Amino acid sequence: MHALRLKRVYEPPDESDGTRVLVDRLWPRGLSKEKAALDHWAKAVAPSDELRRWFAHRPERWEEFVTRYREELGAPEAQEELAAIRRFLREGRVTLLFAAHDEERNNAVALKDVLRPAH
Repeated sequence: MHALRLKRVYEPPDESDGTRVLVDRLWPRGLSKEKAALDHWAKAVAPSDELRRWFAHRPERWEEFVTRYREELGAPEAQEELAAIRRFLREGRVTLLFAAHDEERNNAVALKDVLRPAH
């Protein structure tokens, strides 16, 4: 597997990003499709609206959010998207894009752990 990176979708695209995959359910506010420069929008791996609202980026809910999010990723549609992202990883670098301000506690961070191969 090749490198998996995280980046805020608002940061400018770079050649080193490889395949750019948006992992949010909602389109980032104020961002044009051209500026986003996506290769793939993986809506099915984004947290449900209910989970996203419950979490509300509150640090004290992070661990419970990760647990609930991993459960949601067991859904068939999410599994299909995870398989697609893993295919991209076999081909080269993948950058998971997210809109959240908190760069340490967001769904892309949790997703990276799910996609990381077990050793």
